[in-house]
Parts: sequence; C-alpha cells; structure tokens
Amino acid sequence: MIQKIKTRLASDEGFTLIELLVVIVILGILVAIAVPAYLSFRGSAQTAAAESNVRSAIPAAEGFYQTNTANPNSYTGMTTPGLVAVAPGVDSTLTTVVSTDGASYCLSATNGTSTYHYVGGADAATVTDGGKVVTGACPTL
Repeated sequence: MIQKIKTRLASDEGFTLIELLVVIVILGILVAIAVPAYLSFRGSAQTAAAESNVRSAIPAAEGFYQTNTANPNSYTGMTTPGLVAVAPGVDSTLTTVVSTDGASYCLSATNGTSTYHYVGGADAATVTDGGKVVTGACPTL
C-alpha cells in the first residue's frame, strides 16, 4: 500500500474528477455544520457585550451622582464621554439619557441586533424592570 502511494506521488498524474468531487462534498458538509454554530456564538457574544457595556457604566453613573458638584444629588450633566473617562470599560457607543428633573437616568447599549438598557435613580422603582439590565431601548423617563 505504501509503495502504491509513493508511486502515485512520484508520477505526473493528477487527481481524478471523483476524488475532487469527494473533497468538495466533504468541505461542504463541514461548512454546513460550522456556519450555524459560528453564527450562534457570534450572536451570544454580541448580547454579552451589550449587557456588559451597560453593567460597567452603572457604577460610573452612580459615582457621577455622588461627585456632581455642578448639580449636587442630580444626574444632570451626565454624558457618555464623561462615563467613559471615569470607567474605561465603558464603550463609547453607550447611550445616556437623563430625566428632565435629573433624578433618574437610563443607560442603553446596542451591539449587533441586541439592545439592553438599565434605568437607575428615582424612576427605577416606577419603571417596569427598573434596576435591572433588560432587553430593549430606554423607556420614557
């Protein structure tokens, strides 16, 4: 058998059409298995990234509330660049919405098709799922 392989490799003959088709079919089967798994992992990673972005901004927002000298005990003036400066783990694509009275805020992050938000401050108790990172865009504050 080994001698046959050596002879085959030493000759100038190429692969037969059947051998090439078998290789193409095997590659097609592998791709059919791998692509859905890859897309599933990619979607899960995007979801985790959006949730993580919101979670890492929460301590920065609460720190802003405690150290806000311009408007004490208020979220007024809180911006995404300000949160990124305080907490380097926060992605600059985070959306920050502050209520008109400055008593509450909503942090929202989108990554791919996944959007998550968190409502904190005074309105957290009155908004459905307030105080939790949940799917969807920010509600009206």
